[in-house]
Amino acid sequence: MKPWQWILFAMIFALITGAVINATCVVSTDPMEFNALGNSLISVFDYIGTIFMNLLKMVIVPLVFTSIVVGIAGLGKTDGFARLGFKTIGYYALTSLIAILIGLTVVNVFKPGLVDGKPNAAIQQQIETNAEEYKGRVAGKLQGQTGGLDAVRDLFIRMIPQNVFEAFGSNNKMLSLIFVSLLTGIGLIFISNSGRDAVLGFFEGLNELSLLITNWVMWLAPIGVFGLVAETTAQTGLPIVLLLGKYFLVVLAALLIHMLVVMPIILKTMGGVSPRKHFYAMRNALLTAFSTASSSTTLPVTMRGLHEGAGVSNRVTSFVLPLGATVNMDGTALYECVAVMFVAQVLNFEMALTTQFMVVMLALLTSIGVAGIPSASLVAITIIVHNVGIPNAEVVIGLILAVDRPLDMTRTAVNIFSDSCGAIVVAKSEGEQLFVEETPA
Repeated sequence: MKPWQWILFAMIFALITGAVINATCVVSTDPMEFNALGNSLISVFDYIGTIFMNLLKMVIVPLVFTSIVVGIAGLGKTDGFARLGFKTIGYYALTSLIAILIGLTVVNVFKPGLVDGKPNAAIQQQIETNAEEYKGRVAGKLQGQTGGLDAVRDLFIRMIPQNVFEAFGSNNKMLSLIFVSLLTGIGLIFISNSGRDAVLGFFEGLNELSLLITNWVMWLAPIGVFGLVAETTAQTGLPIVLLLGKYFLVVLAALLIHMLVVMPIILKTMGGVSPRKHFYAMRNALLTAFSTASSSTTLPVTMRGLHEGAGVSNRVTSFVLPLGATVNMDGTALYECVAVMFVAQVLNFEMALTTQFMVVMLALLTSIGVAGIPSASLVAITIIVHNVGIPNAEVVIGLILAVDRPLDMTRTAVNIFSDSCGAIVVAKSEGEQLFVEETPA
């Protein structure tokens, strides 16, 4: 089988394995408790998945830094750089807004928090019975995170590190890494030829080495994917999934509409490429994103897929993709909107059109401002419900955390697919010839 087929097979096998463990090893469903065998197996899955995640994270910093530096400095000029930035930001803002509006439309049509026009009584009983536990879940996830809209305001502060080496110390410092990489690449253009050739040659070699190590890591992807997906499936309680089934399906439907309808239209109309060919080119990245639930961790695989499978230049991928993995969160923005509306429906909170417009704007801002921090979606949802004024929202947010992981996996795949489409659109607008074009140039 081909590598992506091994990954898909591992994912299917993991789903079956996790479902069997959940059905046979659960002692108590609320809170979820497993017997000794179940705990042991979940620990093994977690161990395997963590090793794979760490291997991918290991190559993120050198790969992103060297790709951006080589892509910019290799041009020998700064002409068109601002144009590239405006195109990228414009695309990200447009697709995020479209995603939010899709989520708002679907949640208003199907109303997952209501039954016969009234708040779901079963869900209300569940949150009343376990209110303190759900509040505790949210408080634990939010501990140490920036509150209010401070995360949006501090976006540029986070971008500029106090120490240049801070940008290389953590994968959560992606904005700082991009900033330092841009400065380095632009600076190399203006120094002497001897100095530029020496430094650029080193970075080119390091970039090639990072790509090689990424290829090696991907040989272990089926094993890592199995561990990650099996653990998630085992820990997802069936009773809670059934209780939140309508909500789960509404979020999933909205995400799939954006990914399978909107993105292909953008690919054909703005990029002039075949959606089918592009999906095939991004197959490894999509499967990796789904299993890891991390846009940043998937970044090396996304860059490799676009460069080797679609023919996008290093200049475009090195700029568009790292920025997208940090601020372009179509799936996350859509999810935030649906989750806030669901919370309002369950709590019977009236959402006028003006309030829904506020939700749209806040979802757009927070998906950019808090995307680079842990528990980003939870932070953003909490910010929005507080600014809208929904009382006691934490209990419902704590409940939906029970099904957040599989939805997180799906929205991450949507996020990285949107990033890849953005790279295609920008590359096409820059006159690049791509492997996935509908007709040869």
